[in-house]
Amino acid sequence: MATATTYGARAHARAQEGSRTEAMPVVPAGAWPAPPCEAGHLVWAETVAAGNYTHKVLARGTELRLTDLRGDACAHLLLYAADRPWERLNVADTVKVQWNAYLGEGQLLLSDQGRVLASLVADTSGRHDTLCGTSTLVRNTQRYGDGTPQSASPAGRELFKLAAAKNGLEPRDLPPSLSFFQGVEVRDDGSLDFTGSAGPGGSVTLRAEQDVSVLLANVPHPADPRAEYVSTPLEVLAWRAAATAPGDPLWEATPEGRRAFLNTAEFLAARGIA
Repeated sequence: MATATTYGARAHARAQEGSRTEAMPVVPAGAWPAPPCEAGHLVWAETVAAGNYTHKVLARGTELRLTDLRGDACAHLLLYAADRPWERLNVADTVKVQWNAYLGEGQLLLSDQGRVLASLVADTSGRHDTLCGTSTLVRNTQRYGDGTPQSASPAGRELFKLAAAKNGLEPRDLPPSLSFFQGVEVRDDGSLDFTGSAGPGGSVTLRAEQDVSVLLANVPHPADPRAEYVSTPLEVLAWRAAATAPGDPLWEATPEGRRAFLNTAEFLAARGIA
């Protein structure tokens, strides 16, 4: 189809309607071919290409499932309270308050206000990281020759800058992120051992405990020792559910977690939300 004229370009563009590619958002999300659960109505369905990013604002109680489709995805995650982005994921507090540097089912993702932004309700991967953050322009340029967003080896922080800008945020609003599907372990001497991926099909499911802005960058882990830039698609699905409530085993699992949930509930109650 000729695109040398405006009419030809328009016809060509319109002919693409309804086309599907391997990596793209599905709109409406309910058109996704395989809903994750019968009870949940999909509100987000997307496959994020290697070296790409995405973002979405999710309502309290929404469940978000990330899946490493081919075994080399690495989902770098940032969370913000949706209407007050100064409250954001604090990886250091997430680790120290729960006495655990290794993410897994039952862990909470905490803000610097001692409140729960999201809870990790399911995990079939077990290969995650709270210590290294994401890749940077300088490091990717050194390793791969380029780290700009439009290059073949974009850095995670550069992609986060783009996602942040689309949510009214600036580079200074980017705290350290955490990573799913590519892990590290701390050796006895304090050095880090890159554990890599658990293989294709691993997934994690998060539950939003407040309205949250989600920023995701799918790029290689900064500790990945491979010389080449290796990344594969990441599946993102979210559906309507309910926030964690008192009496839920997750709420009652630890004294620290219970206090974080109480802090969250008190805050939401004062605002007339819960």
